[in-house]
Amino acid sequence: MRPENEACESELQAILRYGGLTPEEVHRIRVEQDNIEEIEFNNYLAIIAGGSPFDISIPEEKKSITQKRVEEFFNSLFDKIIPEDFPFLGACSGNGLLGRYCGASISGKYAETLRSVDVWVTEEGAKDPLLKGLPKKFDALVGHKEACDTVPPGAVLLVSSGPCPIQMFRVKKNIYATQFHPEADADEFILRIKIYKYAGYFRPEEAEELSAAIRESHTPVPKEILRRFIDRYRSKK
Repeated sequence: MRPENEACESELQAILRYGGLTPEEVHRIRVEQDNIEEIEFNNYLAIIAGGSPFDISIPEEKKSITQKRVEEFFNSLFDKIIPEDFPFLGACSGNGLLGRYCGASISGKYAETLRSVDVWVTEEGAKDPLLKGLPKKFDALVGHKEACDTVPPGAVLLVSSGPCPIQMFRVKKNIYATQFHPEADADEFILRIKIYKYAGYFRPEEAEELSAAIRESHTPVPKEILRRFIDRYRSKK
């Protein structure tokens, strides 16, 4: 969903690297571009949706044609994913798109600048296959101008935090969303600070300070969540 080629490519490589995937195992669809092809579900084991600079909570009249196309694509996708309980993992924008589709309100109330934050696993989260046995508290990289205000109706809250209560949720048994970025490391976030310096995530003069703080971050648990998601559904080949 990222129109910026450098950010888009770097995000894909991060998913491959920390998810333990080879390029041959992945089919990327850039939904912000024209001529988006129809997804044939029988060709795939799971879908991963990453981040984007689009904010779905802004008024419709302020959304670009590109953003509207992205949102229409995902609404159509969820029309199929939810009834089938098809494996899906949405991170950041993927979280907001799924949350809104399921009926949650989305706003800037729980926005977070690009940084590492403490999150914790809920009682239900500790029972989930992606989180079972992992530390009850861990660090995660975040950076978003909007988030779910409440747990989407019918969803289960898996991970929470003080600054942003809805950090990870599950719909049915196989549909997941994280507000934090499970694929990102320090280098990835420093690149995003550079690319999105003037996109409203933080004050431009904060860029160096944020980058320095992120260089000290250590976030292995979110990457393990990504690996678990991939391994769980890869095994269904």
